[in-house]
Amino acid sequence: LREAAGKLIDDVADQSADSNIALEEFNTNAQILQRFIPAGSGRYSLLTAVDRLNAGGRTQIDAALSLAKSTVERQLSAYHNQKICVIVMSDGLPTCDVDKAYNQDNVANSGFSIPYAVLGFTGKAFGKVSFNLSMNAAASGGALLQQAWFDVQLKQQFAIRVGKFKTPFSHAYLTTLGETLLPSLPVSLTAPVILPHSLNAVTPNIGTGFDLGVEIHGLVADKFGYEIGLFNGTGASVNTATKTLSDDWHIPSLLYAGRFTYMPKGVMPATQGNPNRLHEDKIMFGVSASMNVESENESTNDFRAGLEFAMLKNKLYLSAEMYYMNIGFTNRQKISDSYNYLGGYVQGGYFVAPRLQAALRYDFFNRNGTDTNGFLNMPAVGVNYFFKNCNLKLQAMYQYIGRTGHDTQLDRDNDDLGIAVHSASILLQYTF
Repeated sequence: LREAAGKLIDDVADQSADSNIALEEFNTNAQILQRFIPAGSGRYSLLTAVDRLNAGGRTQIDAALSLAKSTVERQLSAYHNQKICVIVMSDGLPTCDVDKAYNQDNVANSGFSIPYAVLGFTGKAFGKVSFNLSMNAAASGGALLQQAWFDVQLKQQFAIRVGKFKTPFSHAYLTTLGETLLPSLPVSLTAPVILPHSLNAVTPNIGTGFDLGVEIHGLVADKFGYEIGLFNGTGASVNTATKTLSDDWHIPSLLYAGRFTYMPKGVMPATQGNPNRLHEDKIMFGVSASMNVESENESTNDFRAGLEFAMLKNKLYLSAEMYYMNIGFTNRQKISDSYNYLGGYVQGGYFVAPRLQAALRYDFFNRNGTDTNGFLNMPAVGVNYFFKNCNLKLQAMYQYIGRTGHDTQLDRDNDDLGIAVHSASILLQYTF
């Protein structure tokens, strides 16, 4: 195979200097492009890649051809004046005798896990100083320290919080752990976006989660809430000061964030369903924005904005969010383009029995950017059961990742990289 592929490259290059040759390699899973050397890379790059080819057999030819075609189509805009020819070269090993365990290999992350094992101390001193120290024994590295903060409330309208806590963005994140409607946060908040550049250090997601910083917050007229903070912008896994000054903007390279809420019926509880609170009547509207300066290892400046709605009405809980992120590269990256992403969800829960809550969620994510067609459809269904008199909660959830509107099969395949098409989970949690 290597000899034949190398000879073909030499022959074509010798006969026509205007020819552009691309190389695509597939292995057992023909839905994944194992190696791609784009057209115009040069004879040396192609021959080097050929020397690394290994015969494995059991490649599904039809799937490989489909992906090869879509990959070539992506380069049509650059080579539209040239004739395109696709040559299939087999490794000579059987292709139809597919491993009977192939589908079993597509099942991943099955088994048991402990996502959270939180031990903490919370309290209030002197009537105005609240504090929280929480360790997540199931985490590692800097994420072991889940929360560590104190909050000084000078009056209802003004308080200062310092330490490691949740950044003021997204109702889904700000809900108390253990009080969420479903075991998993929306994928549109947690999955990294897709960039058309091979930068391993640049994998941002829309959600910001826990971080270290300082925040002022308060409640005005019992209905208007505000949170304005300054954070490291490095996330939950970093507990040290590692940021610098922005080379482009000449300001501290930190996360600047703010959130404003309107709660006409009083403060919205940080819960998405609790059998002990089935007579609430609360509603909340919120808007938030943040700028993470020189994030992603000083590679990008990330702007985020979000809209929130949440409601508790007796047995019914409803919420909806929409969020936007713009990624602009720093000058040192020499990339002038910026990229925009949209995501959001609608979810609801209803207590069909005093301790049984049914849950639904529709999540969508323009993961590949607004300039590329196609997005992810992610419906989910779940059920929660609250055991009586023992602080035990059982959650079950199923989610499907659908893909729609993509121009090519390669775009479709890339859009859900790293995300299971079907996922089911059961979470049993105990609080004390």
